[in-house]
Amino acid sequence: QVQLVESGGGLVQPGGSLRLSCAASISISSFDALNWYRQAPGKQRELVARRFTGGTTYYSDSVKGRFTISRESAKNTVYLQMNSLKPEDTAVYSCNVEKTGRDYWGQGTQVTVSS
Repeated sequence: QVQLVESGGGLVQPGGSLRLSCAASISISSFDALNWYRQAPGKQRELVARRFTGGTTYYSDSVKGRFTISRESAKNTVYLQMNSLKPEDTAVYSCNVEKTGRDYWGQGTQVTVSS
């Protein structure tokens, strides 16, 4: 069983930055893909960033150029660096990993962008 624990969410002013962390209970090198999703109230869950094993990354148009997904294998941790935050980035952000056809999810962390 894979366990994921997110941290780093909070309240930030527009234009500010936050870094989310997702600590995994096993080696992240064993995962096929590392993902960050978000869900705002009344909206569908959205994939915002993805990193495949080989290093290829994907970003949604809404965050491209502002968010960066990365990993630190020694700490079994995935990060989401979020810069130039906007009020519309307000959502619950969840870490997701894929391993041999299965998905695993963290509990989510709230990000609120407001002045």
